[in-house]
Amino acid sequence: MASTAKLEISHPQQQVVKPVKKVHYPFWFGGSASCFAAAVTHPLDLVKVRLQTRGPGAPSTMLGTFGHILRNNGFFGLYNGLSAALLRQLTYSTTRFGIYEELKSRFTSPSQSPSFFTLLGMACTSGILGGIAGNPADVLNVRMQSDAALPPAQRRNYRHAFHGLVQMTRTEGFSSLFRGVWPNSTRAVLMTSSQLVSYDVFKRLCLEKFGMKDNVVTHFSASFAAGFVATTVCSPVDVIKTRVMSASPSETRGHNIVGLLREISRKEGLAWAFRGWVPSFIRLGPHTIATFIFLEEHKKLYRYLKGI
Repeated sequence: MASTAKLEISHPQQQVVKPVKKVHYPFWFGGSASCFAAAVTHPLDLVKVRLQTRGPGAPSTMLGTFGHILRNNGFFGLYNGLSAALLRQLTYSTTRFGIYEELKSRFTSPSQSPSFFTLLGMACTSGILGGIAGNPADVLNVRMQSDAALPPAQRRNYRHAFHGLVQMTRTEGFSSLFRGVWPNSTRAVLMTSSQLVSYDVFKRLCLEKFGMKDNVVTHFSASFAAGFVATTVCSPVDVIKTRVMSASPSETRGHNIVGLLREISRKEGLAWAFRGWVPSFIRLGPHTIATFIFLEEHKKLYRYLKGI
């Protein structure tokens, strides 16, 4: 009996606790997930750009802009510039998501969650690199989306993203591909830090504080909150970036960013900073939700295939 009792007491001590395995996901997962999301939310992004660059007499509401596009360009007019949008995600989002996840994988432990400021530093680094990498495609994206709203004589008529790249380089020089690179990189830093970091923070709160499971409901909740934060933080820089990228060389000649801000504020007041906020959130909210849900499904499938 004593021998049996001794075995029962010692049995729990013989259990081996398996260490948490760190999973290293492929670099391209973020770009792939963002491409899926962009294909879903592109019409909303198109309307946001049209509102931010609208001229006199153009519709001033989201629904009015939707109706105007459908009447004048048909259903497929809502997908003007889709090739540039996908190219942008393949460059910009692949870089920022890939570097952010790579830094998290290399410099954090699976047994201890990284601090907010650690995540913030990683996001800022990946954001600025993503902004630079995706700038040419971002210029094309803005131009192709706003092209149909211009008078026929001023339209650039890019057939697709690669045609646009060649035309821009040929007619405006190589430097045109990096027009607005600094406001764009600033926006990329703000977007990455507010979107990716807030998603990780909100997801951690859902799991640790509210007892939620790591499932689609948690991913949806965390990404919805992240989309709200990202839209508010990025709105002023997003408006500046859109104005700079859609402008012709004659409109920007002699104006730096400070001068452009002063001119916009003089004409429109401080309300310019949040022009298009509602369509931006309606676009960025679903885009953020779709991106993170697709990303989590990428990861889930990867773990299944690897037997993790």
